[in-house]
Amino acid sequence: MSTNTVNWSGLLSDAVNEPGIISSAYSTFYQYSIGNQMLAYSQLKGRGEQLSPIATYKRWQALGRQVKKGAKALQLCMPVTISKTDKQTGDKTGEMFQAFVLKNNWFALSQTEGQDYQHEVATPEWSKELALSTLNITEVAFSMLDGNCQGYATGKNIAVNPVAILPHKTRFHELAHVVLGHTVESTMSDSERTPRDIKEVEAESVAYICCSILNLPGLVESRGYIQNWLQGNSITDKTAQKIFGAAEKILKAGKAKAEQAE
Repeated sequence: MSTNTVNWSGLLSDAVNEPGIISSAYSTFYQYSIGNQMLAYSQLKGRGEQLSPIATYKRWQALGRQVKKGAKALQLCMPVTISKTDKQTGDKTGEMFQAFVLKNNWFALSQTEGQDYQHEVATPEWSKELALSTLNITEVAFSMLDGNCQGYATGKNIAVNPVAILPHKTRFHELAHVVLGHTVESTMSDSERTPRDIKEVEAESVAYICCSILNLPGLVESRGYIQNWLQGNSITDKTAQKIFGAAEKILKAGKAKAEQAE
């Protein structure tokens, strides 16, 4: 495989112009409020449970997993509608009001069991272990409660959601954030920071190119993600050059050393 013979401009043009979709991964889990995330965090931490995505019993069943026997449900705050009653007669007045109550309906991924997810696609042409080592990046355990988040990157660390729909694509995306310098920009001045929409376009374009070259699934979803963040705007030459450079660096980092010497 030679990245020098790849039509980079054509690949990037496809990502911008061809029809795409937003993967159902981004609606697999409910977006919990910050307050509920803190509630879940404190309960899991108090029980010594791993911080991981949370969902209801029925939702885990729909995802092919079973809550472990004896697992204690997490308590979150949820809104309920209550009918007002007349204090003297006890009859309903027809008026309604909303209150927030605690319900024990949720379980973390670490509280479930089932077959390991087999949807991660590997390729003999590229090794994630070699790439991580070469790039001096560490893949850490995913520790967010929001199952919609497919992955994240901080500093020189990346994490991939254990129930991510396309984990290989997510890994390329998060590697790109690190390689492109997005995770260290907090130390730069405001004028030097890359806007969020450009960061996401850059990282996902890198993932798109890597998946294309390695013949991995996820291209349609990737195009949809890129188009969603572009909002009809164009990718500048400067941004395209950054994308191509990062993609080549990540691809070379995961190739066999003998092949890198060619």
